[in-house]
Amino acid sequence: MRHSTIAIPLLTTTLATPISTVSDTPLPVLLWHGLGDSYASDGINGIVALIQGTNPGTFVYPIRLEEDPSADSRASFFGNATDQIAKVCADIAKHPILSSAPALDALGFSQGGIFLRGYAQRCAKPPLRSLVTFGTPHNGISEFQNCADTDWFCKGWTGALKTNTWSANVQSHVIPAQYYRDIDPATGNPSDGYIESSNLLADLNNERSIKNKTYAKNLAELEKFVMYEFADDVTVIPKASEWFAEYNETNMQVTPLKKRPLYKEDWIGLKALDEKDGLVFKTVPGGHMQLEDKMLREAFKTYFGPARKNKSLAALVSKGENLEL
Repeated sequence: MRHSTIAIPLLTTTLATPISTVSDTPLPVLLWHGLGDSYASDGINGIVALIQGTNPGTFVYPIRLEEDPSADSRASFFGNATDQIAKVCADIAKHPILSSAPALDALGFSQGGIFLRGYAQRCAKPPLRSLVTFGTPHNGISEFQNCADTDWFCKGWTGALKTNTWSANVQSHVIPAQYYRDIDPATGNPSDGYIESSNLLADLNNERSIKNKTYAKNLAELEKFVMYEFADDVTVIPKASEWFAEYNETNMQVTPLKKRPLYKEDWIGLKALDEKDGLVFKTVPGGHMQLEDKMLREAFKTYFGPARKNKSLAALVSKGENLEL
């Protein structure tokens, strides 16, 4: 990963631009960092620079829950994920650049990919064109990370997770608990605790008996949903979660997404998306979040960039309509 500090331009006015010009303008990119990172870290600034270097003129918005970077990092550990997604939806809706864009592209690192999917399913104003995730546990985690002997901060939140995972207090205050997902070994199905008490993932994945049809409709409207899995990932457990696969720890069997009810019954729109060639699975070498610039550039060139790549915008171009960006 490149590590550099850049200044992100902030435009304060919205310009009415002919569609012929807008079609060559890169769509803005949302970037949601992972656990323990912040929107202003050197690593995130390096990613911003890489996106802008690949597609010049791209407005990149690193999502932040707090303006203070240290507080933003803490918010990746502690908080209510549902409230955080709602805040981001509201922030984007009033942002002078993002709110006026015809669509947005999105890049999620690790847990940030879950939250961006939450944006796509729950609000999507503006809608997403491409959602690209790296090392994102879309089907949850079944284990919490190991902590160094002297890392008392880590030990504190993992201790709370392990002893009171499904309590209302943990589910509304500890972020990783909200995408924790365990299996009943007797049935091979998600545990009752998860279905009944998960603050985020059980809802986003539409695993409860009452399905939210809007979630499926919104996600199916993406042009591309690209999931990158790290070949040697030992941080996300199970690694198969990065492709929505189910892993049964009892018999160590992996059930691919397309053999699961989540896909077959199209709970969240993945089947509809796949049927229009919008679902993309990729594997890259290395451990969790070991990112190479060359691979990132290829992803950014393929899935981000000019608005003319957007099929719905292309239809407007043919009609000679104008958009504001």
